[in-house]
Order: sequence, then structure tokens, then C-alpha cells
Amino acid sequence: MATERAWTPHGAYVLTGTGYDPRGQVVRAGRTVTPDSAPDLAAMLRVALLCNDAALEPPGDGSTQWRALGDPTEAALLVAGARLGLDHAELKRELPRVAEIPFDSDRKRMTTLHSRSDGGFQVACKGAPEAVIRPEVLADALEVAAQAGARAEELARRGYRVLALAGGDVAGGAGPPATWESGLSLLGLVGLMDPPRSESEPTITACRRAGVVPLLITGDHPLTARAVADRLGIASRGAEVTTGERIREGGVELTEVRVCARTTPEQKLDIVQAWRGAGHVVAMTGDGVNDGPALRRADIGVAMGGRGTEVARQAADLVLADDNPATIVAAVEEGRRVYANVRRVLLYGLAGGTAEIVVMLLGPFLGMPLPLSAAQILWINLLTHGLPGVALGAEPVDPDAMRRPPRPPEESVLGAGLWRRVLFMGAFISVVTLVVGAWARETGRPWQSMLFLVLGATQLGVALGSRARPGSLANPFLLIAVGAALGLQVAGVYLPPLRELLGTEPLAATDLLVACAVSGLGYAVMRLQARLRPERPPGQDPRRAEGA
Repeated sequence: MATERAWTPHGAYVLTGTGYDPRGQVVRAGRTVTPDSAPDLAAMLRVALLCNDAALEPPGDGSTQWRALGDPTEAALLVAGARLGLDHAELKRELPRVAEIPFDSDRKRMTTLHSRSDGGFQVACKGAPEAVIRPEVLADALEVAAQAGARAEELARRGYRVLALAGGDVAGGAGPPATWESGLSLLGLVGLMDPPRSESEPTITACRRAGVVPLLITGDHPLTARAVADRLGIASRGAEVTTGERIREGGVELTEVRVCARTTPEQKLDIVQAWRGAGHVVAMTGDGVNDGPALRRADIGVAMGGRGTEVARQAADLVLADDNPATIVAAVEEGRRVYANVRRVLLYGLAGGTAEIVVMLLGPFLGMPLPLSAAQILWINLLTHGLPGVALGAEPVDPDAMRRPPRPPEESVLGAGLWRRVLFMGAFISVVTLVVGAWARETGRPWQSMLFLVLGATQLGVALGSRARPGSLANPFLLIAVGAALGLQVAGVYLPPLRELLGTEPLAATDLLVACAVSGLGYAVMRLQARLRPERPPGQDPRRAEGA
């Protein structure tokens, strides 16, 4: 955050520089100014330095950049004063703080009282323009207040966070705090730019594509919120900005709000609760003390680890160590990958298990008294549910995972038609296996060995057909696991020690080719089913499941 614009009733200024580095210049009408040549600006920035609790930390400990200690907004004001040539430490010694009225979300301003060497006191006040430019606070003429209000709106419309600064002198006793914020003089406005990270716009785009509804809830001016929302694509350009005052008055459907400005912590909490009450999963991001209640109430509270306050970090479920919003999208993608793999493994395991049960139950009715021995069943389970099952759980994310809307929170893990796919694939594997076994029995072939080989190999074909990225080497472990399992399945028919253990007979080369060809149907049918029945229908309402 940086102070880029300043305005006083006597003129407008531009501040140059990078980040929190105090080196920079203040320019007016193309000329660099100093405290002596711009006393109006110097008076305003002195108030900004006095009514301030932040500090700047110079480069060190391997860092090459100046860092802000405390609120970033106040740190940006310290930088502005330094670029004009003001000394913060000297000013605090000259006018030590003796009392303060801290900032809160209702008053939207902060006031400090400083003792002067002559026994009097100086008042320094900063806050939102609408909280400072008020008749009960200022003693200025109405023309000056109107001029400042128009300038504040202009800066806000350009995306600046605007603060108004006022000051005054108190002779003799300080009086009660209620009297400090009256009869002050408006010193001017500052426009601070808090530019979105370069990753923010693609993050919002990715969220929208994934069916996540982005909301902007801020304490800034509505025009500032409008400019940021337009820049990031959070809401359509014609969408209305709702304010905390309108929410307080009632009659606002909170789940229809996309951009909300000048909100209090209670109103942020109300918005989160409204979306949760409508059945959505809500993720709330924040970094300030005022975000704490909403972070705690949200389904997933996400705090910033770098710039976030300790209150926000303690209230959140997750802390972003890099403060990068793109990490949220990566986390959503990883969550979808894990969930998809759980469903993938369930489909593969339950379909194979169903097929084995059906084969054992129906085999005797087709003239096969004992389709498989106990050892053969255990061998098939060991090979199919062992390494291949584990490897399926490590499948990479589906390329289309972030183009689908979220699943409804109430949906079971076997929902969205998965149990039907389990029954279909189980029935298909059963039919293929029983047909091959019956054919082998009728033609005088070793039918039990062929049934044993086809039942195991067809399940392995289903595993290959379940891949998230078929035709690639994205998960080589699965290819190795399936290859090894298939080799051991064939070895169970040909190696004498395994034949003796499993009770199988060797197959002729033609019989082996028939078994392998039929088993390949498991892969083909699984791929065809995945194409015809995607995980989520494209037309499902994305807002049914998630809001953020």
C-alpha cells in the first residue's frame, strides 16, 4: 500500500517512490516540494504521523526491502511524511501523545491528543471522509467541506482508499474526550493505492470457472470498492454496490450481494451466515482484527500469514504463508483431486467386489459348481486391490476438474450416479467373466483357469480406464502397478509353484489371447462410460454448493 495522492484546500500533490521505502518525492505542478515550500501539506502529514501507531523497519536479516510494522495504511502515511522530509521520531518527541480515542468500525476515525511545550494540546484526527467531514467535527466553511467531499469521491472512483485528516489546538486543559473531535480544521485528504496482487485477477477468473462465487466485502468507500470489483471482474459492471448502512436498514437480500462497502464486523458476520443458511459452503479471507468473527463463523476461514493480524490468524482455519490468493485456487483443485480419487477407488474396488460375488453366486447355475477356489479369490483380491488400488489414489487432477461446478454439500460420496456406475461395471465384469467361463467349459477348455484369469485381468483393465489423464504418463506408478499385477495374474496360470498353490491349469496360446482380448473390454467400457456420464452435469447451478 502506498500514498500516491494528497489534496489540501490549497492544492493537489503527487507522491512518488516504491513500496515502503521512504525515499521518494512529493510533486506539485511538476516541481518537487519541501515542508517549507508546501506548509499546507506539511501540516496535514504531521497530523498523519502523530495519529499513527505503525513503524517502518529498514532492510536487514537478508531482506532488501523496507517493511511495515503495524497497519499497512498507517505505514503508508509514515512513508508519505518521510518523502516530504518530515522526521517521525523528532515529531513524537516534540509532541508526545498523552491520550487517544482509538479507531473503531462504527466511528470510522481515530483521534490522538498531544501535549505542546506551551502547556496546550494539539488534536490529530484521521478517518473516513464521511466520518471527518461533518459539521460537528469541523469548523470549516461549507464550501471547503463540499470541495473536499467532491475530491474524495473523485479519488475513490479512481480506486484509491481515501482518508481525511483534521487538526486543532486546545489551549489550557484538554477537557473531556467528547470535546476533542469538535471545532477542528480540515487539513486535507490522502489517496492510498492498495493494488491487487498480479495473481488476483486470474484467481477470480479461475474461481468463477470452478463455480465458486466471489464476493468483495470491504470497509472502503463504495466507489473504491466499485473500482476494485471492476478491475478484478468480481461483479458485472452494472452490478450495484451495497453498503453497510443499507444492510443495517434492512431489506437487502444478502445472498444477492456481490460487492459490499463500508461494512462493520457484525455485517460481515451476517453476510457469511446468510450464505451458510442458504446451504452454501463459505470460505472467508481476511487479515484484520475486524475480520475475526467472520473468519471464525465461515466454513473455511483463510487468514493472511504475512500481513494478517494475530487475531485473524487465530480465528482462521487456514493461514496462507505466502499471502497469495492463487494458493486458494490450488487448494480447491487439490481438494477436488482427492475427492475424485476417493470416488475413483470406490468405483474400482466396489465394482470388482460386486463382480466376484455375482460370479460365485451365478456360476453354479451355469454348470460351474465352484467357479473359483478360496485361494484364487484371495489372489485376485491381492493383485487388484493392492498396488493398483493404491496407485489409483495418486491420480493427478482431472484437466476439467476446475471447470465443473461444486458438488452439493449434502451429496454422499456415492452420489451423482456413482452407485449406478458401480452396479453397471460390476454387472459388466460379471457377464464377461461368466460368458468366457461358460464358453470354455462347453468347448472343453480349462474353464476355471480362464475364468480366474479374465476376472482379474478385466478388473485391471477397469483400473486403467479409470485414469484421470488416459494416454499420458502423468501417473506412471499406476501403469507399473497394473503391469506387475497382470504379470502375476498370468504367472498364476503358468508358473508351477503358483499353479500348485492356486489350483490352475496352463492355457494354450490361443486361449490366453482370447482371455486378454476379452479383458481389454474392461478398459474400453470404462472409458466409454466416463465420456457418456461425466462427473457433473454441465448445466447444474454452481451457486448451489459454494460461495466465497
